[in-house]
Amino acid sequence: MADAIDAALRFVRGRAPADLETDEMLLFALVRAIEVVGEAASKVTMEGRAAANLPWAAVVGMRNRLVHAYFDINRDILWTTVTESLPQLRRIIGATLASTEDGS
Repeated sequence: MADAIDAALRFVRGRAPADLETDEMLLFALVRAIEVVGEAASKVTMEGRAAANLPWAAVVGMRNRLVHAYFDINRDILWTTVTESLPQLRRIIGATLASTEDGS
C-alpha cells in the first residue's frame, strides 16, 4: 500500500487537476495506483486492520469503483483522493509500520 501511495503522490507532484483532462497517462497511472492500494487493503488481515485506524471499507470501495466503472471516473474525486486522502493514509500506514517494526 505504501509503495503505491508513494507512487501516486510522485505522479501528482507539480501537476494540476486540469492535467487529468489532457494527460491520459497521468489518469491511468493514478487509477492504477489507487487500484493497487485498494487491492492491497483488501488482503490485510483482521489483526492488521485493527493495528491501523484506517477507513478500510472506503479504501477497498474506491478500488472497486475504479475497477468496475472505469469509463465513469470522476476526475475531481480522483484528484482529491490522491492529493488529500492519500497523504493522510500514508502517514497512518507509516506510523503503523514503524510501530510494528519497533515491536510496539
